[in-house]
Amino acid sequence: MLKGKLRWAVVGLVALATIINYIDRQTLSVLWPTEIAPELFPDMDADGHKKLYATISIVFVFAYAFGQAIFGKIFDWIGTRLGFVLSIAVWSLATIAHAFARTVTSFAIARAVLGVAEAGNWPGAAKANAEWFPVNERALAQGIFNSGAAIGGIISIPLIGYLALFFSWQLIFILVGAIGILWLIPWLVIVKAPPKYHSWITDEERNYILSGQPNEDLNEDGNVDGGYNPNTVELLSRKQSWGVIIASAAIDPIWWLFIVWIPTYLFEAFGFNMKDLVVSGWVPYVGAMFGAWFGGLLAQNRIDSGWSVDKTRKFTITLGCLIMLPCLLALSVAATPGLALTLMFLILFGFQTAIGNVQTLPSDFYGGRTVGTLAGFAGMAAKLAGAGIIALVPIMTVGGNYFSIFILGAAMALTAIAAVWLLCGHIAPLKPKGFVAKP
Repeated sequence: MLKGKLRWAVVGLVALATIINYIDRQTLSVLWPTEIAPELFPDMDADGHKKLYATISIVFVFAYAFGQAIFGKIFDWIGTRLGFVLSIAVWSLATIAHAFARTVTSFAIARAVLGVAEAGNWPGAAKANAEWFPVNERALAQGIFNSGAAIGGIISIPLIGYLALFFSWQLIFILVGAIGILWLIPWLVIVKAPPKYHSWITDEERNYILSGQPNEDLNEDGNVDGGYNPNTVELLSRKQSWGVIIASAAIDPIWWLFIVWIPTYLFEAFGFNMKDLVVSGWVPYVGAMFGAWFGGLLAQNRIDSGWSVDKTRKFTITLGCLIMLPCLLALSVAATPGLALTLMFLILFGFQTAIGNVQTLPSDFYGGRTVGTLAGFAGMAAKLAGAGIIALVPIMTVGGNYFSIFILGAAMALTAIAAVWLLCGHIAPLKPKGFVAKP
């Protein structure tokens, strides 16, 4: 059944893990304004509830940020298979723990454990992509994986909102946490080893994957030798690494701005209630799903048509950012919920068009034993910047005016373009400084 297609089964499982990841994390954002905060903190008004939610979310994002660096190393140490087992098992248990939280401190602790563990999904996906796909398919594979985040957003808001009509918020956390535990079964069965050693993979698929991984061939002699895998100090001495890190830190907060605050924004700016949110709050994530597919397919099409990896990555990332830019500016003055939802659809479409190609950059530059590490550092920087924008929202949106925060998002899109063009330089596998290929 999987003959010649095992790599797609692997990325499908990673995408499914990402859907679960987003359902788990979005449960709090959907339930907080109308279910959890009024029950646990009845003496506070909406601005007070928003400040508490921001505090809990900042703890989550800080934990998530450092979890990226931690799990980047873990995935490089213990491999993709066991790395995902550790990550999803812990985050599922942390989700269940939310059901027993009653104070800001207890929510923050549960959220911190969730953040560290969920962070493993991203360097793990980058590493799985580098292991299982040739360079021409990587942006598409990353797009499929990233579409899991969008699908998770599409599913989570109506799903959690619908469940809230019938079940307590405590039971909802237990139910969604159990889903991740069940995911471990097909993962452990199917992902037995990397493609080079997997017993189910055909010789044709194995050769197709390995022959299309220039980052794994340092001498460019056709033999897979592991590629260029510098230590951490040397890795951080290369401007290309900083191009990846800064681009990630500039673009990723745009996603966090919406993933954390869409429900609150719609409640506050347009008077939505839970039923309104169930009906239309998922629309922006449809744009994200289409953008993830579009960015991946566009990159694969351009490389298959003869474009270089360098030209393809820069074109696709720039296009995505330029889609976001005018829409963020327009959203700052949007006067109707229909217009706001449409603009958010386009913003998340542009974001996912760009981000899949940003996330492939570590495997464009380095060998597989370094991909997780750089992806982890880039993810950490991105999430720290995301924490910053989450912290700014209650300050910059007092009274429900979101104008300035969306202007800030537009400036971040421009910064991401600059980082890719000015710091990444020519996007191709790097060599050690002073490297001379053996004849």
